[in-house]
Formats: sequence, C-alpha cells, structure tokens
Amino acid sequence: MGRLIAKAMPAVQNSLVIDPSAIAELRALNPDDGDEFLRDIIGIYLEDTPARIVELEECLTSGDVTRFTRAAHSIKGSSANLGAVALRAVAEELEHRSRVQGLGEVAGLIAQIKAEFARAQADLNVLVGR
Repeated sequence: MGRLIAKAMPAVQNSLVIDPSAIAELRALNPDDGDEFLRDIIGIYLEDTPARIVELEECLTSGDVTRFTRAAHSIKGSSANLGAVALRAVAEELEHRSRVQGLGEVAGLIAQIKAEFARAQADLNVLVGR
C-alpha cells in the first residue's frame, strides 16, 4: 500500500503520511469496484489541493484573511477525509493562526503545507498505481 511510514516533522511528530485506516474506510464504501471510487476521490484531491495552496499564496499577498481561512479549512477537511494526517495538521494550524492572528506569521506554514502535500501526493499516487 505504498510507503506509509512514520516520519518526524516540526509540526507533527511521528505521523503517518497517509493513515491506512482512512483509505480502508474509503475502500469500504465501494468494496467491489476495484478501487475505482478511491482513484476518483484521490484524483479530485490531487487536482484540487494545489489550487487551494495557490489560493493561500494569493490571499497572503492580497491580505484576504477570510478567503485564506476558507482555503486552509478546505485543505484540512479534504486531507482528513483521505487520511493525510500531517497535511491536515498543518492546514489546521494555518486555519487557526489566520483566524486568531491574521496572516502575519503564516508564510513558513505555507512552505510546510507544500512539503506535506508533496509527501501525500507521492503516497497517494502509489495507491492508485501512478
């Protein structure tokens, strides 16, 4: 099932990149479809998440806190659904900081969210045979 290994990172210690139980839950929704549903969900996620990350960057530049918070919330929710544990945690921190502190100290977390997405993307691609 790919390289679902625990790795330490600054925001989330000892996290899996992709939680296998989340993948199992998605597979259980359509157990007889040969993972077609799972591939569709992963495809949508891999297409949408980079757009949300670009949105974070645009909002940081423009100072649009509300839209930034919504984009972080979207990444958090979709990452949770697919079991992208570390990515979900960073998105949650971005959402929280933007709500509480505005956009003053989120630039480093955007770099971290990009790195976590790259890790999640690699593992999800393995799951769907890409």
